[in-house]
Amino acid sequence: MSFETFEHTADLGLRIRAQDLPTLFVDAARGLFSMIVADLDSIRPIETVDLAVGGEISELLLFDWLNELLYTYETRHLLLAEFDVAVSDSGVVATARGEPVDSLRHQIDHEVKAITYHGLRLERQGDGWLAEVIVDI
Repeated sequence: MSFETFEHTADLGLRIRAQDLPTLFVDAARGLFSMIVADLDSIRPIETVDLAVGGEISELLLFDWLNELLYTYETRHLLLAEFDVAVSDSGVVATARGEPVDSLRHQIDHEVKAITYHGLRLERQGDGWLAEVIVDI
């Protein structure tokens, strides 16, 4: 796992480093859900969701990917922790696994209100990738 969170005024930041884009998008997704739930390992992979986000490879694709995940969480109350991701010039296609929020087993850590454009970046660094995202909590 190669993501970390950082404080940003009244928001929370997510920094991801990965060797390739599929790994970066997986780690970004896990990073997002690590902000929502206190223990990612408490999420059982009992439901599967297929996701697709169109767009060229850029920070906007990362933004749309995280927005789609947040939308899935908000509308289906589904915590996701496992991701199989393919990234191409036309977007992201993924299968995610998780389970509905169970208040007896899941401690909700932060209410993530939105993914923001502030400080959004996705760039190649050496032989890998770096991304930063600020979320409104």
